[in-house]
Amino acid sequence: MIEVHAFATPNSVKVLIALEELRLPYELKPVNVRRGEQKAEAFLALNSNGKVPVLVDDGFVLTESAAILVHLAEKTGKLLPQHGVGRARVFEQLFFHASGLSPAFGNAGFFKRASPEPQPIAEARFTTEGDRLLGLLDRKLASQSFVTGEEFTIADIAHFGWMWRIAFPGLSLDGRPNLSRWFDTVAARPAVELAIARVEAIVPAA
Repeated sequence: MIEVHAFATPNSVKVLIALEELRLPYELKPVNVRRGEQKAEAFLALNSNGKVPVLVDDGFVLTESAAILVHLAEKTGKLLPQHGVGRARVFEQLFFHASGLSPAFGNAGFFKRASPEPQPIAEARFTTEGDRLLGLLDRKLASQSFVTGEEFTIADIAHFGWMWRIAFPGLSLDGRPNLSRWFDTVAARPAVELAIARVEAIVPAA
């Protein structure tokens, strides 16, 4: 049985979406990052970096959401083209996400919401960059259904995680009609709805 150590975070929900899309059975192990449970000794034994999600697949422990998405896609032969340009395009978007979109969104949110002292230059830097990257995706989606073409892939799942939490960095899909259409299409997928419901259910009531 696959185990997923996760919380209601952009990176965590990606893994649950992939598992639901691929119809792989799994056990969800909540790690409440708001309470610092990702810094507990037992969790650090799984991921010394102290971050969710973590996948445990038949004793194989894997961290980093993009790596987990690739592992699950290759395990099943789905959501990732086997070869050629299509496969390269998926990895292109995964690297774009990991090196650009995710850091911009995460840092914008930190400086806007969690910085001990106001840092207007840093906040503006990452918010502006995040908005620029949204524009790139919107233009790409003007001529295709999904982020790598006409097929839904793990690249769409990767991007969706942060779009689902786009309010955290203070960004919006307003004025991005193609990106908004894509978001609504992905959000309406039954597997995505189920994954979101499962991950939100592990958040303790305030």
